[in-house]
Amino acid sequence: MNLFDIVGPVMVGPSSSHTAGAVRIGRIGWRLLNEPVAKAEIYLHGSFLATGKGHGTDRALVAGLLGLTADDGRIPDSFALAKERGMEYSFAGIELRDAHPNSVLMKLTGAKGRRLEVIAASLGGGRIRVCEIDGLEANFCGDYPTLIVRNQDQPGHVAEVTSMLSHKSVNIATMQLYRDKRGGSAVLVVECDKEVPKEGIRWLEKLEGIYKVTYLSLEEKQ
Repeated sequence: MNLFDIVGPVMVGPSSSHTAGAVRIGRIGWRLLNEPVAKAEIYLHGSFLATGKGHGTDRALVAGLLGLTADDGRIPDSFALAKERGMEYSFAGIELRDAHPNSVLMKLTGAKGRRLEVIAASLGGGRIRVCEIDGLEANFCGDYPTLIVRNQDQPGHVAEVTSMLSHKSVNIATMQLYRDKRGGSAVLVVECDKEVPKEGIRWLEKLEGIYKVTYLSLEEKQ
């Protein structure tokens, strides 16, 4: 346990799970999309649906999708800010199977047409977990630069990813591999100790059998 676990995050309240965690979920969706969010369909599950409005979860998620952080004083005004920036958003309820009570499904469309679906959960104390990306299991916390590679389930793709990271001197913190079925779609989730160079990501995107490369950068956007 560290001091952050005891005192909680620096945040605009009222709740670390329903507000700070929700901002962070939205912000990670914004980072993963890697372009301004033009449209967001947001589906709340469990406690997020039942009590989220009173805790400002809806405004917090929109704030994160605009790139705001959990300590930004503009969070309560995020709906107005979204309107100024031309971001469309909608809310609905959903029942997610085997999901944490504080979970949300976000269907995002970027200003340049990029699409992304994310299921994430707020675990308390501002901590979150990304559970699924584009319908496939993911399971990462967002504390590290994270590479998510969706590909055809066939030999060689793990070696291609790890070889690229080795060539770029990027050390792997954790690595997880999931697939929907043998020979179907697979996803490789790699948390890294430093940022992955853009040229390495572009190289992966061009490989045969790679469907999509999504990258969570922790560098501040300009």
